[in-house]
Amino acid sequence: MDVDADDIFRDDEDDPDAQHSLLEDESSKEYVVYLVDASPKMFNTTCPAAEQDQNDETHFHIAISCISHTLKSQIINRSYDQVAICFFNTREKKNLQDLNGVYVFNVAEREFLDRPTARLIKEFDHLEESFSKSIGSQHGVVSGTQENSLYNAIWAAQALLRKGSAKTVDKRILLFTNEDDPFGSIKGAVKSDMTRMTLQRAKDAQDLGISIELLPLNHPNEAFNVSQFYADLIGLEGDYLVDFMPSATNRLEDMKDQLRKRMFTKRKVKSLKFTIVNGISIQLNSYALIRPTVPGAITWLDSITNCPLKCERTFICADTGALMEEPITRLHPYKNQNITFSMKQLSEIKRVSIGHLHLLGFKPLSCLRDYYNLKPSTFLYPSDEGTDNSMCIFIALHRKMIQLNRFAVAFGGSSSRPQLVALVAQEEVIQSGSQIEPPGMHMIYLPYSDDIRLVEERYSDSSGMVTKASDDQIKKAADLIKRIDLKGFSVCQLTNPALQRHYAVLQALALAEDDIPEMKDETLPDEEGLARPGVVRALEEFKTSVYGDNYDEENEHNTGEPTEASKKRKANAEFATKECENYDWGELADTGKLKDLTVVELKYYLTANNLPVSGKKEAIITRILTHMGK
Repeated sequence: MDVDADDIFRDDEDDPDAQHSLLEDESSKEYVVYLVDASPKMFNTTCPAAEQDQNDETHFHIAISCISHTLKSQIINRSYDQVAICFFNTREKKNLQDLNGVYVFNVAEREFLDRPTARLIKEFDHLEESFSKSIGSQHGVVSGTQENSLYNAIWAAQALLRKGSAKTVDKRILLFTNEDDPFGSIKGAVKSDMTRMTLQRAKDAQDLGISIELLPLNHPNEAFNVSQFYADLIGLEGDYLVDFMPSATNRLEDMKDQLRKRMFTKRKVKSLKFTIVNGISIQLNSYALIRPTVPGAITWLDSITNCPLKCERTFICADTGALMEEPITRLHPYKNQNITFSMKQLSEIKRVSIGHLHLLGFKPLSCLRDYYNLKPSTFLYPSDEGTDNSMCIFIALHRKMIQLNRFAVAFGGSSSRPQLVALVAQEEVIQSGSQIEPPGMHMIYLPYSDDIRLVEERYSDSSGMVTKASDDQIKKAADLIKRIDLKGFSVCQLTNPALQRHYAVLQALALAEDDIPEMKDETLPDEEGLARPGVVRALEEFKTSVYGDNYDEENEHNTGEPTEASKKRKANAEFATKECENYDWGELADTGKLKDLTVVELKYYLTANNLPVSGKKEAIITRILTHMGK
């Protein structure tokens, strides 16, 4: 069975034709305002640099570097999110309300809250050099005055986040500061009034659906005391207050990691209705917990305005050449008559499933085999839009499934691809006060009967017999696996070197950088670990048990007869090389005519140059251009 890797990892709603509209879907957007404390204390406090040969870094430099690093990642991963950068405790002012001590940094041809651009990142990277001259730093809260720069900053950030509905857009304020008591220089009733007004302003913002998150910077010899003021501002209490202080130290890289974790949010794939019986249903959200990251889709731009192009399809009459304005109909000949169907009727005919889940029954977990996983599962959790009864029903169902050790079988899938799914309940796992695994259900896509292939059929000989490993060979293989087992391994620990290189090249081109940073390939084998005596001994014992004492690997490769598969691969490679010579690939790449070739023709180049041939047409063209250095 030929399986496309892209299809395996594609979610149900991933329609290539609707990819552009999905990117612009309001429900997938996030609006973020970075609030950076620019008081003199941020410039005077220093921390040891990450590199020994570098000077100490100020807290202001750490905050600027973290935001710059995040913007560079965001412009690649989530370029449709919108950001604003706001400084408070500044000498100059620039904001929508003309408030003192608040400066919103921006560049030309861009709104205060807008998508990040290459120009924004380039100018922001050089902001620290001219900050004292162009913006300036000062104490925003001074004894004897009524000025409250923190209050003004939260108000300005709230005004920036006024566009978009909180129901469809995630709105966040990320606050960088090293001052745990912003009103420490004020005493008496004035301090109480300022504290009360600032907390009320923060509460008003949170009531509008805006979350406020604090990224504190510790002093070298003194930890940030969040309970002094900010615990009340962001709503921390109990165990959350104890566990709040980040484990990151003052170094730049730690703060970058911390900011990335705070910026990462689980985004729902889609909402669906789970019907248990007639009249009783639950509204659920589905989440993709782990998916492989791939380069972004190609966006076609206008050569003059550089704006994204929108594809439109128009039908032209073959007889008159006029544009077809009436709805298109299809016909099917039947008994000397043409039976016409509208597009809506055809859609209804093809619709087998409405996309909702319908409970069919329950089965013991022992009936669910490991090889039933055709593609990554989807995690289900009750939607906030559902009623209280929906949550109660889900909790009761979840508890009973765990108690009885059973999974639910349901009918669902997309309208054109109905499918049976297994719903496996997962208990909540908490360690050291932190949630490791959330409660919910995993939706496993069950295979059809022809999706399952017996391994024995592939490896049997002409008589139908299958050679099986002996008990000694199985034991030696198990010993070898134990020796090279990676304890606590997670796929999230390794980065994709090809993808990192791809993003580094894009960043260098967009920001006009001269040097492209070298990427460390973390997927290469650990040669030092594999050279350990225990591993070498286990490997030799396994080879001896399988091939015998007199096995010569070099002779085996040199004298072995080629298999049918190798003969077929060689023939395909020779044919592709011959066909590849019929095209002027350099001219096709320079004139942009690669897109006019078919996928089969494009794969001639890939096969002839020993390149992977998987992926969509856009990915194949990108791979060819990269190999050609275009």
